[in-house]
This record gives sequence, structure tokens and C-alpha cells, in this order.
Amino acid sequence: MISPETRVQIRRYFYAEHWKIGTIARELNVHPDAVRNAIESTRFNRTQPMRTSITDPYMEFVRQTLDQHPRLRATRIHQMIRERGYTGSVIQLRRAVAQLRPPVREPFLRLQAFPAEQAQVDWAHFGHVAVGRARRTLSCFVITLSWSRALYLEFFFDQTMENFLRGHVHAFADWAGQPRVLLYDNLRSAVLERRGSEIRFNPRLMELCAHYHFVARACQVRAGNQKGRVERAIRYVRESFWAGRSFTTLAECNRQALVWRDQVAHRRRWPGDDSRTVAEAFAEERTRLLPHPAHPFPTDLVLPVRSAKTIYVRFDLNDYSIPPEAVGRQLTLVASDTLVRILDGTAEVARHHRTYDRHQLVLDPAHQQALLKTKRKAFNATPAGRLTQVAPESQTLIDLAFAQGESAGSQTAQLLRLLDLYGPAALRRAIGEALERNTPRASSVAFLLRKQQRSSPAPLAVDLSRHPEVQSIEVRPHSLETYDELARTGNDDSEQ
Repeated sequence: MISPETRVQIRRYFYAEHWKIGTIARELNVHPDAVRNAIESTRFNRTQPMRTSITDPYMEFVRQTLDQHPRLRATRIHQMIRERGYTGSVIQLRRAVAQLRPPVREPFLRLQAFPAEQAQVDWAHFGHVAVGRARRTLSCFVITLSWSRALYLEFFFDQTMENFLRGHVHAFADWAGQPRVLLYDNLRSAVLERRGSEIRFNPRLMELCAHYHFVARACQVRAGNQKGRVERAIRYVRESFWAGRSFTTLAECNRQALVWRDQVAHRRRWPGDDSRTVAEAFAEERTRLLPHPAHPFPTDLVLPVRSAKTIYVRFDLNDYSIPPEAVGRQLTLVASDTLVRILDGTAEVARHHRTYDRHQLVLDPAHQQALLKTKRKAFNATPAGRLTQVAPESQTLIDLAFAQGESAGSQTAQLLRLLDLYGPAALRRAIGEALERNTPRASSVAFLLRKQQRSSPAPLAVDLSRHPEVQSIEVRPHSLETYDELARTGNDDSEQ
């Protein structure tokens, strides 16, 4: 509402100074509609006479027909009025029918639910998130009790059957019970196929129903009103929890979701009675829920796996390590939402934390060490491996000898013979001296070993363990009295 003074200024600027409406509104800091009202701009609006249409003579007939048959199609009405002289097109008639057809609204009764009788279940899509190099779909499993409106929500990286079942199990554990009927939309995890009123449910869902003693029911096709409680709960989650929310991990997101559920969602007024909260209504309903079975329903994914060559098995585009002795065997992979276990029969051979990244190597250091130990044993079983183990300098000498035209195999064989004759300590000293003198040959090492032996005051003990032919020689022991008899015989001869 503008003052009389402002109205006078507006009319003077418009009629006397010929200012534009936008200029007047900006200068006087008023809305353009206030300027139009002050100058009475409606006086300048000239009403245009309505144009006649070819359908006008038939509009009364069309109106009466639609009153009697509200769902009659425009094509059928077009045939009827053509018989009465209409020469226009069906497109013009469709525009007229769209204006005259009375709106049809289907009335509904408010669903009445008993405590602990029913819950409604659905998935909600919340876009995509980046996990390392992977781009994962973020989905929220939502289940709400129809009577108290208490809910449970949990976010997952996909809508697989395992996560669908896992959401049920976690919700029942959180509620300390389960309702008698669960209502589903026609999602693939619940309904595999339906033909009229005949429905074929997912076998895994039927196993869950049998385990927790509840009944699964499916909504009619294109009847979203039948599960309006969970639809409103999902919208409430989007507007109250998800808007403006930030998190770094999926576990942190689920923690914040349950905190919001307890502190915000369950503290709102209960639709059945404004004097109570949802939490108070849920406390009453919880006592009537069905009790838990003795054990929770297994929701882990079980897959057969096999590794042909490496110590890794692949799951969800990631590689998880296994012990070397398990390579080539038929194994079983059991994956939960946090762990990946590999079984050989009933024995667990590997356990890893599950990663939701892509193309990652999840390695247990013990598996790698076991593989390297096996490789070292195989390497030491070869002649070159045994020589390298006791005298690492021998590799440098053999490489230099090979560069000068010597045979690497011949050099290795000569050094092994020298190792058996002189021992590892002497061989290493001789190889080191040969490298210092720049004579990298096995013959030079043999010369230096013989030189060392001549200068050594004590004889070198020879290790005959490497010579099986020597070990097989049978030595028959003799009585030492024989040598005494020989000594006496020699003395007698000298006296004679």
C-alpha cells in the first residue's frame, strides 16, 4: 500500500514527464505493480473480441456427451460430430475436449493399520559417489512401521539382493522384533514375475520370510498410494536429513542417519495423536512385534572362485590374496558388507577387509612372505642358487667372465668344485682377491686358493658330504693288535 503523496508523484512522472514504469519504480523504490495500480493502467488494456472456432456450434453437444461418458475418447467424439456436419480436424476437437472434460479424481480411504501389523519397504536413489577410482551408486534402504511411523534407514553402494536382505536383518535387530506383514513395490529384489493377481516372489526373500515368520505382500501395479507411508518417509529423508549433508565414508553417513532418526525423525509429532511423539508410539508398538529367531538370517554373498597362477582371486573388480598352497584349488568366497573371507572347504584360508574401490590389490603380507620363501627354496635348489647363497660375489665374477668370452655354465661348475674343496669362507676371500686383481675367472680363483693352502699352517678339512660316491665306500675296521704284532716282528728281525 503506497501513500497518497507517492501516488501523486507516480502519476506526475508518468503523465507529465512521460517516464517509463520501470524507471518510476526504481526511482521511488516501489514495486512495478504498485506503479501500474497508481496510474490505473488497466484502462489502457483493450479487450480483444473472441475469435470464433469451427467447433463452437458443437460445444454444447460435446459437453453433454462428456457429462454422460467422462472417459470417452476425442477420436470417438470426432466421429459422432462428423455425422452431424463437423468438417474440422480431430486436433481442434482434442483441444476443445481437453477444456470441457471434467477432471476425474479417484477417491481413497485412509488406511488403518494395527500396531506391529505392517511395515512398508522401498529403495531410494541418492546419486553417485566416488570411492577411489570407482564411481558407486548410493542407495538408501528405508523401512517404516505403518502404525507408529518409526523408521530404519541404511545407505549402501548398490541395490543387490544381499544388501536388500541385509537391510531387513539390520532393521529387525534395531527394532528388536519384526512386524507380521511387509509391503513391497514391484522391485526385482521382491517380485520376480506377476501375472494378474498371481505373484512369484524372489526365493531369497521367501527364505527371509520363513526365517523371521512374516508375510510378504506386493502392491498393485501403478498403485503407489498403497505404500504412501514409506514414500513420505523417503521424501522426509531427502528434505530433512540429506539436504546439505556431508560425509567422508559410508559408515559415517549411516552413523549420522541413525542419529538424525533418533533425534529428529522419532521426536516429531505422531500423526495419530498430536500429544504423542513417534518415539512414544514406537515404544508401545515394539512390545507387540514378533520375537527374533535364535539366529540372524545369513546375508553374505557366497561365490566359487579359483586362482590358476597367482596368489589372488578376483571379486568385484578387486584382487584378494590367498596362501600359495591354495593356488589352483576350488575355493569359496564369502563376502559381507565389511569382510571378504576365502574358504577351502570349511577351513578359512584368508580374511580381508572389503574395499569398494576398483582394481585394487588387497594383500596379506603373510601370503607374500610364504610365496617368497617357497621361491627362495626353489632358487637354492639350483647350482647357481646354491653358489649365490654362500658367495654373493660370485655373480659379479661370472658376469665379468661372461663379458670376456668365458662360458657362464663352465665358470659356475668350476666355482662349485672349488666350494666343495675349500669351503665358503676361503672361496669368498679368493673371489674378492680375484676381483681386486681384475682377473675374473674361475682359474684365477683356483690359483689363489692353492696359494692360500700352501701358506696355511694347518690342513683344511675337506667336506665330503657333497660326494655320495665317497660316502658309499665301506671301510672294514681292523683290530689294533695286528699293528702291535707287526711292530714286534720288526724288532726281532733287527736283532738277528
